[in-house]
Amino acid sequence: MEDSFTDEEKRGFYKAIYSRRDVRSHFISKPIEENKLSKILHAAHHAPSVGFSQPWNFILIKDQATKKKIKESFDEEKRRSSQVVDEPKKSKYLSFKLEGILESPVNLCVTYDPTKFGPFVIGRSSIPEAGLYSVCCAIQNLWLSARTEGVGLGWVSILSNEILKETLQLPEHVVPVAYLCLGYVNEFADKPDLETAKWLPRLDLKDVVYYEKWEDKENSDWKEIQDLIQTNLD
Repeated sequence: MEDSFTDEEKRGFYKAIYSRRDVRSHFISKPIEENKLSKILHAAHHAPSVGFSQPWNFILIKDQATKKKIKESFDEEKRRSSQVVDEPKKSKYLSFKLEGILESPVNLCVTYDPTKFGPFVIGRSSIPEAGLYSVCCAIQNLWLSARTEGVGLGWVSILSNEILKETLQLPEHVVPVAYLCLGYVNEFADKPDLETAKWLPRLDLKDVVYYEKWEDKENSDWKEIQDLIQTNLD
């Protein structure tokens, strides 16, 4: 096929996937070039969406006062969430660097607007959450594009959505889905930070794949793929 990917292009694609990291530290002060930021946003905007509804918006943020208000929300939410964790995990959790809000040159809030193109969206009537899933696809595109351009990205999920909505003056119907930190970094870690810190292990693919029905791991009709998954353990 004329539009097939070359072996080199395939290697680049998989390199972006396997070397993508949720960056919380290692940001440097070098600004992101406008043309690179534009490429990253274009990649996000070309994500698949239910009914071609494109229900996302991207709010770019560099104002320090805004960043500080969001950072205050992070600090409060991290403190609050630590109350449900027992020691010694509580102290370990509190010691983690889990955001780069002030250190990253660009913050970005990705939102979901369920009202785009009216109340009827093809494919959303049976699964209303498909709109949110579409926004997540855009975020993944954005993340992989950023990694390809050598830009680090971190998703800050320890935040109050109400504070986000107030600070960014979002309309009532618009949902903030992700608050992201973008910037160049001095390194991309070999492994995710929480894996390195032994907070949680990486699961083997064989432990999360079932065949035909829930928890069926040894269906004989899928023997070849079972063997391949077992052979190519992460």
